[in-house]
Amino acid sequence: MSRKATERSKAPKAPYVIRAPSYFGNREIGTTFSDDSSKLIGRTVKVSLYNLTDDFSKQYIIIKFKIVRINDGEAQTVFYGHEYGREFLRSLVRRGTSRIDGYYNLKTIDNVAMRVQSTVFTVKRESAGKKRIIRHVMKEVLESSSQRLTLDQFAQELVLGKTASDIYNAVKKIILPRHVGIVKSKILSLPQEILLAKPSQEES
Repeated sequence: MSRKATERSKAPKAPYVIRAPSYFGNREIGTTFSDDSSKLIGRTVKVSLYNLTDDFSKQYIIIKFKIVRINDGEAQTVFYGHEYGREFLRSLVRRGTSRIDGYYNLKTIDNVAMRVQSTVFTVKRESAGKKRIIRHVMKEVLESSSQRLTLDQFAQELVLGKTASDIYNAVKKIILPRHVGIVKSKILSLPQEILLAKPSQEES
């Protein structure tokens, strides 16, 4: 078959609107084109939290969504992680202070495995002993939250600041933090129940 004949035989590419999940407002977050909708499954897309909330102060938070199903010309997604923008994260570092990072493997009540990085930025340099205590406090707060929340709920709390606020309130009993943030999260595995779930009325 000639090259021209092959090009004519290809299916035309159709547009698909990519939407954030309902727990992030079902917002349109992009458009993609494909000649086969199944090719879109598994693709990821990044978007600033500002685009989901219209809150400009949240532009430094970048959220990753994964396309898990196609429904009526729309690519529907699930939360697949987030991170602070590099420039914003760099701006939080101060000379003569401490940056206390904690990395935790967690599992939500609906069996989603995640890795979360929580960070406390201090007013002054802190001792190794206090850093250990703070890492333990961060772990307790994160494990308590993940074990009672679904992915939908936990993702919202991580990204919108509820978890960081809970950590701040716990840590301030030890030191006064300058900034507390959940600076990164990553989905390690999604159960089939979430991947195959039919869209709710709100999403359809």
